[in-house]
Amino acid sequence: MVDVAIKSTDGHPLVFLPEHDGYADEYLRTILRGVKTFAMVGASTQWRRPSFYAMKYLTKKGYRVIPINPGRAGESILGETVYGSLAECPDQLDMVDIFRTSEEALDITKDVIANKDEKGIGVLWMQLTVRNDHAAQLAEEAGLTVVMNRCPKIEFARLSGELSWSGINSRIVSAKRARPLNA
Repeated sequence: MVDVAIKSTDGHPLVFLPEHDGYADEYLRTILRGVKTFAMVGASTQWRRPSFYAMKYLTKKGYRVIPINPGRAGESILGETVYGSLAECPDQLDMVDIFRTSEEALDITKDVIANKDEKGIGVLWMQLTVRNDHAAQLAEEAGLTVVMNRCPKIEFARLSGELSWSGINSRIVSAKRARPLNA
């Protein structure tokens, strides 16, 4: 009998992690309260791109977001220098937010794992529509906390109750004023 493993399009064994289909609010809240500085891989200098909006919003909420974009290295986004890679970034990072495709997430994850000890990285976050279970598996095996297919900007707004201000049901109902997530 021949042992045939099902392979993904990138040639790696096909992995599916059902625990990443949804996250408890407290899991996300703990991450967002615990991080202060993170790298945004794929940050854009163009104001109309979603990564620019996310970076601007999160910066206004007290996070330091360091842009990583090899095509824009040396430029500036919202007052932060753009670096070409995680290794070039001189700062300690609590989290890396992947704003690239699901296919690119694997190589970025390998780079995060290679730099995690030197940079202090504890969380790997993949943006909306970005899901790579093999990358998540490698990251978790390396000791990283992983979130896939979520936006920290949206989750911050939802968990802090800000989305409710615009009439969006955030599933958080309370008569009390919401506590800031990063307090």
